[in-house]
Amino acid sequence: MPAIVVVGANWGDEGKGKVIDFLAEEVDVVVRYCGGHNAGHTVKNPLGTFAMHLIPCGIFNPNALNIIGNGVAVSPEAFVKELRMVQAAGISTDGRLFISDRAHLIMPYHKLLDGLNEKGFGDNAIGTTGQGIGPVYTDKAARLGMRVGDLVDTAAFAERLRFVLEQKNRLLTRVYDLEPIDFATLLAQCMEARDHLLPFIADTGAMVRQSLAQGKRVMLEGAQGTLLDIDEGTYPYVTSSSTSAGGAAIGAGIPPTHITKALGVFKAYTTRVGAGPLPTELLDATGEQMRDRGQEFGTTTGRPRRCGWFDAVAGRFSVEVNGFTGGALVRLDVLDAFPVVKGCSGYRLNGKVVEDFPSHVGDLDRCEPIYEEMPGWQSSTENARHFDDLPPAAQAYVRRLEELLGCPFDVIGVGATREQTIHVRPVL
Repeated sequence: MPAIVVVGANWGDEGKGKVIDFLAEEVDVVVRYCGGHNAGHTVKNPLGTFAMHLIPCGIFNPNALNIIGNGVAVSPEAFVKELRMVQAAGISTDGRLFISDRAHLIMPYHKLLDGLNEKGFGDNAIGTTGQGIGPVYTDKAARLGMRVGDLVDTAAFAERLRFVLEQKNRLLTRVYDLEPIDFATLLAQCMEARDHLLPFIADTGAMVRQSLAQGKRVMLEGAQGTLLDIDEGTYPYVTSSSTSAGGAAIGAGIPPTHITKALGVFKAYTTRVGAGPLPTELLDATGEQMRDRGQEFGTTTGRPRRCGWFDAVAGRFSVEVNGFTGGALVRLDVLDAFPVVKGCSGYRLNGKVVEDFPSHVGDLDRCEPIYEEMPGWQSSTENARHFDDLPPAAQAYVRRLEELLGCPFDVIGVGATREQTIHVRPVL
């Protein structure tokens, strides 16, 4: 059976956790394929409210296999903390949670270097979460990474760590004028992490490929969003991994031909955390109202998110890049209180109307949104369970966004819980 990939359509924080938790009830395997614990997926279900950063959201389906793929940057500390959280909720992970032996480890020096880099950038700082993700992927590309599977052979790990730490200490002492990291102390920390990780380490790519061969339903869980993709995003204000559908096959260790469906998750308005252009950003009371109603604060950092009206120009770009076969529109209920709702259908750049998403952030920063105004519905959508239950104005808003995007919405979210979901048409 083919795989489906669930991808954030904007700058992350679209509500993928809710959508994946909702869909995970129908699948056999859920694979997280990119990013690290800099990404946060909030899940609210009958078991409680959970902030997921590494463990796939499919962990709440007791029959699903959950895999942290080779494309993920793994923090042992974050993994253990999250593991204890789900186990404390009575969720068994025995035989159904694994970490790829090819995934890269986040080491203490990565987090240190992340902070030093951001400080050194000054006014040009990217606005990272400071969790060490960028330096991990830098080392991965430079062939200086430490992989999860390296922990299996203690002697080989120590030898590799000694070599890598020599390079890092040279940088820390000569460039940043800091004290070197002690090898013995760091090795001891790694061995403690090894004891926690060892039961979960496996060749997960082989496991997923075997599941597909057996006709099992596989869902690939994206992190962050398309516009943060290292290649397709608003560079340099991006993350360090391939967050789009194109990165899913590599990050999960499966052939791309096995992915036949791609679901894009859109928020009913637009948000962004950190630096970088956001054409529809609202720096007024309306933006504050969106933030307050949507509780728009980062799951990982707690930082307030920048808010604005729905950007269909950016959305169309995501549809094209990912080849979305359908979409999920979430947080529609946040707009329940607005007398007027807007959607950006184009940009005005240097006096000309453009409908394509600029590749250069300088151009994007100069873009002025062209809005279509629609009447709001000013009534609650939280209890809607079918599309026809929505107020007519809300239905019209959804349909217009579909037209602007060129993508139908298969799922509509009208609240934070699993039950507050309208299943418009089959996804899997």
